[in-house]
Amino acid sequence: MDPPAGTTLDDITLDELRLAARNHALPLEALRYPVTPVGLHYLLIHYDIPAVDPGAWRLELRGSLERPLSLSLDDLRERETVTMAVTLECAGNGRARLEPRPLSQPWLTEAVGNAEWTGTPLAPLLAEAGLRDDAVEVVFTGADRGIEGGIEQLYERSLPVAEALGPDALLAYAVNGRPLPPQHGAPLRLVIAGWYGMAHVKWLSSITAVTEPFAGYQNKVGYRLYQDADEEGVPVTRIMPRSLTIPPGIPDFFTRERFIDAGPCLLEGRAWSGWAPVERVEVSVDGGATWDYAELGEPAGERAWRGWSYAWDAPAGEHVLCSRATDGAGNVQPVEAAWNLKGFANNEVERLRVTVRP
Repeated sequence: MDPPAGTTLDDITLDELRLAARNHALPLEALRYPVTPVGLHYLLIHYDIPAVDPGAWRLELRGSLERPLSLSLDDLRERETVTMAVTLECAGNGRARLEPRPLSQPWLTEAVGNAEWTGTPLAPLLAEAGLRDDAVEVVFTGADRGIEGGIEQLYERSLPVAEALGPDALLAYAVNGRPLPPQHGAPLRLVIAGWYGMAHVKWLSSITAVTEPFAGYQNKVGYRLYQDADEEGVPVTRIMPRSLTIPPGIPDFFTRERFIDAGPCLLEGRAWSGWAPVERVEVSVDGGATWDYAELGEPAGERAWRGWSYAWDAPAGEHVLCSRATDGAGNVQPVEAAWNLKGFANNEVERLRVTVRP
């Protein structure tokens, strides 16, 4: 739950501020765009933006394959081209709202965006390379290097073979009709629709089919749900349902509290889930004491968020607006999310403070 207006989160560290300064969130008013402009899309750079020469760059496909491949960017562009609208959310979105607060990138709720990614499907490339039957996972290696958990490493994540061969896996070289910018993984990145952002490996340099489950840091240690550091934890995978409201009215500069005039007010927002399409959005104007159904709009794509609207006759006074999403798999956004050690997948309902003026 949000702290009362005017209070602070204790002990914000310089390291957290440094992370917050180099990464950025979606300004919530930009939820009005069905497709997020690239400069407004949330961004998390795990280590550094690597220097990659697109002309000299090649993608290496190796491991448990009959015919390993080495492909240039032009080679990839000559293959089947697909454009997908995909809602992408950081696994740590909402972390700063947990108590006690896990120390890392201090996201509130704005680490999200919905872009149109263009590239070539992964499955045909794996078929061309002759993926062997003994492969159990596919490892994606980026060009960004750093130290984490005391281990120097390239950023690497794996997917089960079934996910790598599915329709959601795309090797993207363009976003919103333009070549990838450096911060979004140029010249090539993985887009795996429905999964949290940690799986969408940027600055992709190699794809390796492996015959044993991948034991790299980001899979086995980094992105897991723990209650205690001694636990094995549960892997972070697909995006849990979330709904956000386009902030109505005008903001106070410092607190971002909203001010609107009494009377008819159309509340609008976006909702999404990585498990199944959103089927219901509910809205509360009294901090979650009562709920009413919103009207759903058309999704921005099969793997993209869905707009919603709610007609509110706003009475004068102080109000807390909330919205919550339910997807077709039966996942319901919780009023309060369960705490975990690293602050992942916190999809508790938003609480937007609004002053309605007479």
